[in-house]
Amino acid sequence: MANSRSAEKRSRQNRRRTERNRHQRSKLRTAMKRVISAEDGDSATEAFKRASALLDRFGTRRLVHPNKAARKKAQLARIVNEKGGTP
Repeated sequence: MANSRSAEKRSRQNRRRTERNRHQRSKLRTAMKRVISAEDGDSATEAFKRASALLDRFGTRRLVHPNKAARKKAQLARIVNEKGGTP
Protein backbone atom coordinates (compact mmCIF):
# COMPACT_ATOMS: atom_id res chain seq x y z
CA MET A 1 0.00 0.00 0.00
CA ALA A 2 1.30 3.44 -0.95
CA ASN A 3 2.19 5.72 1.93
CA SER A 4 2.29 9.07 0.14
CA ARG A 5 0.44 10.89 -2.61
CA SER A 6 3.40 10.59 -4.95
CA ALA A 7 3.60 6.84 -4.33
CA GLU A 8 -0.13 6.50 -5.06
CA LYS A 9 0.33 8.40 -8.31
CA ARG A 10 3.30 6.22 -9.25
CA SER A 11 1.16 3.15 -8.60
CA ARG A 12 -1.61 4.47 -10.87
CA GLN A 13 0.89 5.27 -13.61
CA ASN A 14 2.47 1.84 -13.39
CA ARG A 15 -0.93 0.15 -13.66
CA ARG A 16 -1.84 2.16 -16.76
CA ARG A 17 1.52 1.57 -18.41
CA THR A 18 1.51 -2.14 -17.63
CA GLU A 19 -1.94 -2.51 -19.17
CA ARG A 20 -0.92 -0.56 -22.28
CA ASN A 21 2.28 -2.58 -22.70
CA ARG A 22 0.40 -5.85 -22.24
CA HIS A 23 -2.08 -4.86 -24.96
CA GLN A 24 0.67 -3.83 -27.37
CA ARG A 25 2.73 -7.00 -26.81
CA SER A 26 -0.38 -9.08 -27.38
CA LYS A 27 -1.04 -7.25 -30.64
CA LEU A 28 2.57 -7.91 -31.70
CA ARG A 29 2.37 -11.63 -30.90
CA THR A 30 -0.89 -11.92 -32.84
CA ALA A 31 0.68 -10.20 -35.86
CA MET A 32 3.62 -12.60 -35.79
CA LYS A 33 1.30 -15.61 -35.52
CA ARG A 34 -0.58 -14.40 -38.60
CA VAL A 35 2.66 -14.49 -40.60
CA ILE A 36 3.41 -18.03 -39.41
CA SER A 37 -0.11 -19.33 -40.08
CA ALA A 38 -0.54 -17.65 -43.49
CA GLU A 39 -1.64 -20.07 -46.20
CA ASP A 40 0.12 -18.61 -49.24
CA GLY A 41 2.93 -16.22 -50.08
CA ASP A 42 0.75 -13.19 -50.76
CA SER A 43 -1.07 -13.28 -47.45
CA ALA A 44 2.23 -14.00 -45.68
CA THR A 45 3.76 -10.94 -47.33
CA GLU A 46 0.91 -8.69 -46.21
CA ALA A 47 1.03 -10.07 -42.68
CA PHE A 48 4.81 -9.64 -42.64
CA LYS A 49 4.50 -5.96 -43.54
CA ARG A 50 2.20 -5.35 -40.59
CA ALA A 51 4.32 -7.39 -38.18
CA SER A 52 7.52 -5.77 -39.40
CA ALA A 53 6.12 -2.27 -38.82
CA LEU A 54 5.04 -3.23 -35.30
CA LEU A 55 8.43 -4.77 -34.52
CA ASP A 56 10.24 -1.65 -35.73
CA ARG A 57 7.97 0.64 -33.74
CA PHE A 58 8.12 -1.38 -30.54
CA GLY A 59 11.87 -1.89 -30.85
CA THR A 60 12.34 1.86 -31.13
CA ARG A 61 10.13 2.41 -28.09
CA ARG A 62 11.99 -0.39 -26.27
CA LEU A 63 8.79 -2.30 -25.63
CA VAL A 64 10.87 -5.20 -26.91
CA HIS A 65 14.65 -5.12 -27.14
CA PRO A 66 15.81 -3.75 -30.52
CA ASN A 67 17.97 -6.81 -31.16
CA LYS A 68 15.02 -9.10 -30.45
CA ALA A 69 12.92 -7.09 -32.90
CA ALA A 70 15.60 -7.48 -35.59
CA ARG A 71 15.93 -11.20 -34.88
CA LYS A 72 12.17 -11.77 -35.09
CA LYS A 73 11.97 -9.82 -38.37
CA ALA A 74 14.69 -12.03 -39.85
CA GLN A 75 12.93 -15.20 -38.67
CA LEU A 76 9.60 -14.04 -40.09
CA ALA A 77 11.24 -13.05 -43.39
CA ARG A 78 12.66 -16.57 -43.69
CA ILE A 79 9.19 -18.02 -43.12
CA VAL A 80 7.69 -15.72 -45.77
CA ASN A 81 10.39 -16.80 -48.24
CA GLU A 82 9.62 -20.45 -47.59
CA LYS A 83 5.93 -19.80 -48.31
CA GLY A 84 6.83 -18.22 -51.64
CA GLY A 85 6.25 -14.59 -50.68
CA THR A 86 8.54 -11.61 -50.80
CA PRO A 87 9.33 -9.95 -47.47
